[in-house]
Amino acid sequence: MKGFLSSSIGKKLLMSLSGLFLIVFLLVHLGLNLTMLFDPVNGKVYNVAANFMATNPIIKVVEPILALGFLIHIIYGLIVQLNNWKARGNNKYAVVNQKESSTWASRNMIWLGIFVFAFLVVHIINFYVKIKFTGDLDETSIGGKNIHDTFTLVTSLFEIWWYDLIYIISFVALGLHLHHAFWSAFQTLGWNNKIWRRRLEVISDIYAIIIVAGFSIIPLYFLIF
Repeated sequence: MKGFLSSSIGKKLLMSLSGLFLIVFLLVHLGLNLTMLFDPVNGKVYNVAANFMATNPIIKVVEPILALGFLIHIIYGLIVQLNNWKARGNNKYAVVNQKESSTWASRNMIWLGIFVFAFLVVHIINFYVKIKFTGDLDETSIGGKNIHDTFTLVTSLFEIWWYDLIYIISFVALGLHLHHAFWSAFQTLGWNNKIWRRRLEVISDIYAIIIVAGFSIIPLYFLIF
C-alpha cells in the first residue's frame, strides 16, 4: 500500500479522492451561505444555521477531516505538478501543442489552485479565526439564547466593494479549477470512457457554474441592497 500511494497513480488517486470530498463540502458551504438571503435584514436563519454548524458534535469531528482533506489535496497537487514539470523537462524530444490538446484551465490548474489557496487563507483569517479562536464577534439573542452574530460579521465585509471583487474573482478562479478537476477526478477513478467523459464534462460545467453563481450572488446582494 505504501508503495502504491507513493507512485504516480497513487498520488493522483489521493488528490482525486480529497478533491471530491472538498467538492461535496463546497455544496454544503454554499447551502449554509445561501440562508443569508432567507432573512437578509436580521440574519436569524443564517445565525441559527451557523451556530448549529459551530456546535454540532458531528461537525466538530468532520472539521479536522476537512482540514486534512485540504492538506492532502494541496500537497499532492503540488507533488503531481512538480513531477509533471520534471517529466516535461527530461523529455527534450517531445513536441506537443498544448493549446490544441488541452484547455486553458487544465494547463493552469496549479496557478488557479495557488490563487484559490491564497484567498482561502484570507477567508479563514476573516471568518474562521474570529469565530473559533479570537471571539471577536457580537452576540445576538434568538429564542432566548445568546449566540454569535456571524451574520453581521459576514455581511459587513460584503458591503465593501473591493472585498466583493476579490471574493468573486476568487470563486471564478475556483470555478475554472473545478471545470477541469471534477471530471478529471472521476477519470482517475476509472470513469474514462468516451461516453462518461462527455457526461462528466457537462456535469462539471454545471457544478462549476452553480458554485460560482451561488457564492457570487450573496456578496452582490448585500453590496447592492
